Amino acid sequence: MHYFSTNRKSPAVSFREAVLNGQPDDKGLYFPSEVPIVTELCLSEMHERLYPEIAFDLMWPYVGGDIPDNVLFKICEALNFEFPVVEISDGISALELFHGPTLAFKDVGARFMSGCLQYFSKDKSGKTLVVVATSGDTGGAVAAGFHGVEGVEVVILYPKGKVSRIQELQLTTFGGNVTALELRGTFDDCQALAKKALADTDLQKRIHVTSANSINTARWLPQQLYYFFAFEQIGAGDQPVFSVPSGNFGNIAAGLLARAGGLPIKKFIAACNANDVVPEFMRTGDYRPKPSVATLSNAMDVGDPSNFVRILEVFDNNVAELKEALDAVSISDETTAQTMREVYKASGYILDPHGAVAYRALADHISDHPGESGIFLETAHPVKFDSVEEILGTHVEVPPAIESLFSKHRESIEMDVNYDDVKDLLLAKI
Repeated sequence: MHYFSTNRKSPAVSFREAVLNGQPDDKGLYFPSEVPIVTELCLSEMHERLYPEIAFDLMWPYVGGDIPDNVLFKICEALNFEFPVVEISDGISALELFHGPTLAFKDVGARFMSGCLQYFSKDKSGKTLVVVATSGDTGGAVAAGFHGVEGVEVVILYPKGKVSRIQELQLTTFGGNVTALELRGTFDDCQALAKKALADTDLQKRIHVTSANSINTARWLPQQLYYFFAFEQIGAGDQPVFSVPSGNFGNIAAGLLARAGGLPIKKFIAACNANDVVPEFMRTGDYRPKPSVATLSNAMDVGDPSNFVRILEVFDNNVAELKEALDAVSISDETTAQTMREVYKASGYILDPHGAVAYRALADHISDHPGESGIFLETAHPVKFDSVEEILGTHVEVPPAIESLFSKHRESIEMDVNYDDVKDLLLAKI
């Protein structure tokens, strides 16, 4: 397996090179040269197998022999938590992705990438610097996944005042090899600086820099896994519709890749908040990035989603075929809050704002398509969002993993959106 750049100017590379590089020199994103097809036999036997075994079989073709089988299996064993499908209402279920160590779906990609990078770093001289931008949950998952990993320094860029209190604690309380930069700007600013660092040849000459955002193949590719884990639970029958809270579009790009590889999914819905670049593209055919808007579903506040180019690659840039497989909608904050209240009153289920966006988009779709059923992704535990208790007027039980954060020392470095200042700090990690 090789990986080419979506901009098609940089040379194709191995999985190892794609992970270590993070991003091609031409500023595209790495994409696999082929999509492994999952056999019907493999799908039919999934219910008999453990998650690490399923993960190993699915990731093995992408790794392409760059990691020994025993090491790859050990990496997959880190996905040792549950991914339950929970029925919420008739025809609508939640795929809960918040049972990992930082209570968010990012734990899957972060733990997988951490294992890969730890193996690859053993044969390298000098440190590896992981630069990651976060709009919420990525930072905490990366901090947890890489904390204490020998030979790896992690720098997390996050927008000041635009992540929740618990999300901020999760990325600012590790210390050691994890540094948090609190930037006076938006997530898009953070992402632009991270990409600039990856493309900085002067910086790369002094220290090896890679990314742990979903632009990195080792962060992105394993996000396919929980779509298969959901299939393992629902079994054969009608193909479900998947509604995915979408910000930087890595999650839904991975799902569409799984579908291209043979996973029987009828359709995807990209459930967006007021940041509606992709819904507008699907409606007009014009892709026009715009400054991000702050919303209740803060992790989705992205005005120029990086991974949309990967979605286009899945369909060989055939927009007509893309529209057959994908709908994209925008849900307002008012509707999001109303949905949270309605679902809680009807079922007692507590949605987080991101899950509420996806639930609403799915419920609207099913209302227009009687007889269909679907699954929406609950990407993070509701306790991580300050707005939930205020909207619902109820207490959200705090899990022990979160409770312990409140007694830890918070440490971050606040700075303006200035690449030279960020670069100086990165160079200090040498």
